[in-house]
Amino acid sequence: MRQLRIFMRFHGFTQWEKEQCLLSLLIPVISCVCVLLWTGEVRAQDQTTMLSAGETIYRLHCLRCHGKTGDGRGPDSSALIVPPKDFHSPESTAKSELDLRAIVIWGLVFSPMHGWWDRLSSEEIREVISYIRQLAPYQPHI
Repeated sequence: MRQLRIFMRFHGFTQWEKEQCLLSLLIPVISCVCVLLWTGEVRAQDQTTMLSAGETIYRLHCLRCHGKTGDGRGPDSSALIVPPKDFHSPESTAKSELDLRAIVIWGLVFSPMHGWWDRLSSEEIREVISYIRQLAPYQPHI
């Protein structure tokens, strides 16, 4: 550190330049120390917890229209002008997780499927999509 100060004084660094140079050296050092000292555990997501949470959310918010098995024949489906999607249909199983996420967040135009962005957190949306994929696995069109 002393050699660095001598180098800066010799080359005519201003006080501001000296501070910036020291700060640019100090930040990576502090970052490395923090990473090395952090002893938190990193765990993979527990699929069973995610599915049970997703199932709970599905039962609370989706079951009335989409039905118990995701077939689109829930107790309220007969009263809807536009029938709910059957998650087992080729059209639905071909949707990517990104497509499903967009539908859950924003809803579908000209259908009773409204967006859930203001009612569910990002984690809850991820969990319910995981549960829907458990009911009807992804099958891309070939």
